[in-house]
Amino acid sequence: MSKRDYYEVLELSKSASAEEIKKAYRKMAIKFHPDKNPGDKEAEEKFKEAAEAYEILSDDNKRARYDQYGHAGVSGNGGFGGGGGFGGGMNMEDIFSQFGDIFGGHFGGGGGFGGGQQQVKGSNLRIRIKLNLEEMVNGTQKTLKVKKMKTAPGATSKTCPTCNGSGVQLKVMNTMFGQMQTQTTCGTCQGIGKVADKIPAGANAQGLIKDEEEIAINIPAGARDGIQLNVRGKGNDAPFGGIPGDLLVIVEEEIDTVIKREGDNLHQELYISFAEASLGTKREIPTVGGKVKITIEPGTQSGKILRLAGKGLPSIDSYGKGDMFIHINVWTPQKLTKEQKDFFEKQMSSGEMVAEPSGKEKTFFDKVKDLFN
Repeated sequence: MSKRDYYEVLELSKSASAEEIKKAYRKMAIKFHPDKNPGDKEAEEKFKEAAEAYEILSDDNKRARYDQYGHAGVSGNGGFGGGGGFGGGMNMEDIFSQFGDIFGGHFGGGGGFGGGQQQVKGSNLRIRIKLNLEEMVNGTQKTLKVKKMKTAPGATSKTCPTCNGSGVQLKVMNTMFGQMQTQTTCGTCQGIGKVADKIPAGANAQGLIKDEEEIAINIPAGARDGIQLNVRGKGNDAPFGGIPGDLLVIVEEEIDTVIKREGDNLHQELYISFAEASLGTKREIPTVGGKVKITIEPGTQSGKILRLAGKGLPSIDSYGKGDMFIHINVWTPQKLTKEQKDFFEKQMSSGEMVAEPSGKEKTFFDKVKDLFN
């Protein structure tokens, strides 16, 4: 049986926004959820089908491949069925653990479909990491020591005696219309279905202890100041064998003393002597990709801007790169030797070295305009 179009599965147009995709999936998940359709195999398959569609369409990269190549472009990328039929090898626990936030409080988390037991998740951790320009351009890997809550060795749990592991308590009330039954979260286990059994010394009531862990973090090329990276499963452990939280890594840019960033473009000042400006020269300058040689033409004026195409940062929104701009400043010496002073005085008196603009010199605004043309 061939796969249905993912947009058709979620009853969406191909121009649907991320929020519309999320709402459509939530609607389908609630409609075909096993708790609402006990024993209905067809509903279960549609539930899995919707989960697979959401897994692809909610990811910008996977969605782009799917839009271009169809199912062949994401074969093997989906977490639930690979290239086979919908739900091939799909595990309901995977769906609840990956998309648990979609279901809200309508259904039990990952602990069975008939009860209200919740799949508890550990809390997220947030750290900041500083990157220099070269690391931002090329990407890097950092190994950090992170203090987090971890399950203490020897900690064990047992089924909650109040709700017998269901995570809910049933209450019967007598009303004028007869008896009414309500379901509430278990007050003993807070809906987890488990409580602590053995708690080692130093651990808290949930069997967790603060410990330090070395975590390798892959920083992609093109990272920017303020970007937040999500390292799944590296946050605090959840009590009683639940899902660990995530580690949220916020990127901070180290200020470079030579190269300044402006969006994807980079700028640096280059000072040359009067002689170099007059006669021309070659200079080696640093870039984020290593040192490069540039040519200073004879007669270069102070304020000239050289453009090195593609020597900036990779663009986040496209596949291109920014540029590097070299701002030339002619350095005027403040102290001269007697011989140097005599030389310049001779040139001034002879009239051979005077400022004679040709009228073709570019103004500041002309130079700015050139940068964007």
